[in-house]
Amino acid sequence: MDTSAPERLRNLPSWLLTQTAHHAHRLVTEGMSEAGARGYHYRLLAALEESGPSSQATLGRRSAIHLSDLVATINELADRDLVSREPDPADRRRNVITITPAGRRQLKRLDKQIARIQDDLLAPLSGPEREQLTGLLSRLLRHHTQDA
Repeated sequence: MDTSAPERLRNLPSWLLTQTAHHAHRLVTEGMSEAGARGYHYRLLAALEESGPSSQATLGRRSAIHLSDLVATINELADRDLVSREPDPADRRRNVITITPAGRRQLKRLDKQIARIQDDLLAPLSGPEREQLTGLLSRLLRHHTQDA
């Protein structure tokens, strides 16, 4: 913990969440880099695996990637043959993005990397504590995003 911060900060849940989020982001960024990927790659591949072929707009909503970042991410994955981009037969102005077999293999590798990162992040917590923390964070997030 950053002991240089004033004690009143170190006891605020918002400060603790922010500091932990910064650390988690660094771990994910470094871990994805080790695997030759970025966090957006994982999010996009996971969304495609879970929901199937999607338009770019739908994929952006499902993966929570802003459209300006989404197009670049799709381009990166398409260049590596991890996704395909084809005109939508129902509306040729739209593209449909589909995960490829190589993309599914990459997603499995990234799943293992993400699991390792989660273990590193949550190392001081027991299994039940990890479940409790995840449940509490999920509840907080639902509360603050229910109207979004």
